[in-house]
Amino acid sequence: MMDATLKQDPFARDHLPPESLWPQMTYPEGSVFDYRARLNCAVELLDKMVEAGHAERPLIHTADGPWTYADFLRKVNQIAHVLVEDYGLIPGNRVLLRGPNTPMLAACWFAVVKAGGICVATMPLLRVHELSYIVEKAQIPLALCDVRWDEEILNTQQTTPWLTTIVYFNSDAADGLERLMTDRPETFEAVDTAAADVVLIAFTSGTTGKSKATMHLHRDVMAICDAFPRSTLKPEASDIFCGSPPLAFTFGLGGLLLFPMRFGASTVFIEKPSAEGLMRLIQDYGVTICFTSPTAYRAMLDHVGAYQIHSLRKCVSAGEPLPAETFHAWRKATGIRLIDGIGATEMLHIFISATEDEMRPGATGKPIAGYEARVVDNDGKPVPPGTVGLLAVRGPTGCRYLDDEARQQRYVRHGWNYTGDAYLVDDDGYFHFQARADDMIISSGYNISGIEVESALLKHPKVKACGVVGAPDPARGHLVKAYVVLRNPDDASEALVKELQDFVKAEIAPYKYPRAIAFWDDLPRTQTGKVQRFKLREDAVRET
Repeated sequence: MMDATLKQDPFARDHLPPESLWPQMTYPEGSVFDYRARLNCAVELLDKMVEAGHAERPLIHTADGPWTYADFLRKVNQIAHVLVEDYGLIPGNRVLLRGPNTPMLAACWFAVVKAGGICVATMPLLRVHELSYIVEKAQIPLALCDVRWDEEILNTQQTTPWLTTIVYFNSDAADGLERLMTDRPETFEAVDTAAADVVLIAFTSGTTGKSKATMHLHRDVMAICDAFPRSTLKPEASDIFCGSPPLAFTFGLGGLLLFPMRFGASTVFIEKPSAEGLMRLIQDYGVTICFTSPTAYRAMLDHVGAYQIHSLRKCVSAGEPLPAETFHAWRKATGIRLIDGIGATEMLHIFISATEDEMRPGATGKPIAGYEARVVDNDGKPVPPGTVGLLAVRGPTGCRYLDDEARQQRYVRHGWNYTGDAYLVDDDGYFHFQARADDMIISSGYNISGIEVESALLKHPKVKACGVVGAPDPARGHLVKAYVVLRNPDDASEALVKELQDFVKAEIAPYKYPRAIAFWDDLPRTQTGKVQRFKLREDAVRET
């Protein structure tokens, strides 16, 4: 790997895929992506913002008052001293981070990076078998864990020889991180990392089964800060961010921490996100920018009238497809046009989107500055507008799987990242999501987008949520099956099944209607709120 720092712990460098299997990544000279060969992204996002005059500006709002940029820097430096001096952290060591979104979790992330470590943040609700897989895959010796989330990490430690040390934060204990920090210097000389050094290992959320480990560099972190927010979101230093995604989810890491820091703005965290909790947060802190999922925006609609949210000016939706119905309902209720976007853990953050003024309901948007995207056939050849094909993308970030060349070769082809999504492009260059590539339903020779059927069902007033997949059928190959969550479960009946089927027939081409409908209390979701359609498909097979 070119220009990499000679790490004392070479694990990450040695487990990157061969560079010949990397996607083509571009950093045009003179552009915002033209980074120095040596940089530490924590220094760029924190130390330099303090030096630029943001020291006394709020960074993280809390119930006890704000942490300023200077406060945050001091705490980060003290934690870095503890990591190096007490626990022997050396550059290249992986450090597991566990807990809900809190200021201390954010400070730990930056301390690990300043000390040259590699962050492996984990979803707070993961259980032992999931955590053990992560620890083994990334060979993690040290964990920083919110003391309130200690049970699973302690049990995980018993399953693997790798995890030798656990340090707790948000703790009053004598050996807790806060106590250890108190007498440490408030300055710390950051490790002189290369832009091409690995800084984080992000595990995918598991919508298709087993989680995959993706590796990202210091320059990748800077690139996502200079891509979507700079070209599309356009935040201001006065903005206050909030949202539901965990910092372990790269959508949350960027939207709730890195992006506000890049622009001198501030953020506020919620430990247990809920629709009503987000609305209260927006009201109480005067939040101006919100990041969450379409599912959350639909749920928040039920609480719009109960809270004063006039401060809100921009809302970003990602993590799952945004139905046009949700776009219209949110705009009607709040006056705000949702900014849709598609990203991927493999790409680190959003790469197709549009400003709120340019957003078209039902379309994801266009490639943002720095990225190229196209829709191709199975041979990688671009298809005409209006034709469904595979989404391929490239730009300043890209996929590098940890120690998995076979999967790397499937995801990266001819320099392009194949995201696994089926898309079409219209005549104006807008990209329209159709389905995950393995979620397209082929029934009696017709290609049917489950997402399109879901969008139609969601327009029915009795439908709260739904997921649509193909169920095996001897006559048609597959038939369309919908799993529906009702606003009132008592409404479930055979009569409602027919009512929903007729409703869909009136909304979209009749052949696309769900020939089978199951009423469920809830849909299986990942830690990030995405519907686990593979579980729906498994059920559809069992019930055939």
